[in-house]
Amino acid sequence: MLHIIMPVKDSIESTEQALHALTASELSEDYLVRVYNDNSTVENTQRLEALCRELGVEHILLSSLTDTPSPNYLFVLRREQHLCVAEQADLLIVESDVIVRPDTLQGLVSGARRQADCGLAAAVTVDDAGKINYPYEYAARYNGDVADCPRHLSFCCTLLTQRLLRSFDFGELDDRKSWFDVTISHASRRLGFKNMLFVSLPVVHHPHQSRPWKLLKKQNPLLYYWRKWTCGLDKI
Repeated sequence: MLHIIMPVKDSIESTEQALHALTASELSEDYLVRVYNDNSTVENTQRLEALCRELGVEHILLSSLTDTPSPNYLFVLRREQHLCVAEQADLLIVESDVIVRPDTLQGLVSGARRQADCGLAAAVTVDDAGKINYPYEYAARYNGDVADCPRHLSFCCTLLTQRLLRSFDFGELDDRKSWFDVTISHASRRLGFKNMLFVSLPVVHHPHQSRPWKLLKKQNPLLYYWRKWTCGLDKI
């Protein structure tokens, strides 16, 4: 069993592309898709509801489950860990700014299951021209189809295996943070798992569509870090 989730915060155009690609995936096992709507605008929520209904996926309004302001990644991760462990499912996260190929998700699932000690399995990200881009620029020097990655994996398009979900309690994650890919990646390796980066399964990534201010990290680093520190944003 496979749980596929897509966290969404507005960015409806990129979400439409991402969700159409995701639901066209060629998967050989039982799976479900949940879209977690993290306080999008009323207009975008209506569009997202119609899209999910059209594609036959579950649309979850986080505002109906928690009153914590966006981002609610931690709430989603803890909820999904509970559901996945109960249903003996792996968890696959696909961000709303990522376009998968039809064979991407099955490739990650099959690749992770061939590696008995895999904790995380991630697809490398590329731009529209096929060049490896953020956050995996360092992977351009890797040889081969897959690498045991010593660095942390992003959750752009990443499988969290049932082994890892049973071994590391997300209740231990720091409530003061916003993002948890670094923490979970390090926990996976600390517990003796391998974090696999699949260079052979590229996905198109249009970074930070839902939070465009994060583009400042490269465009204007001083302004980015000023906003990060003064506004308490982007806590990793």
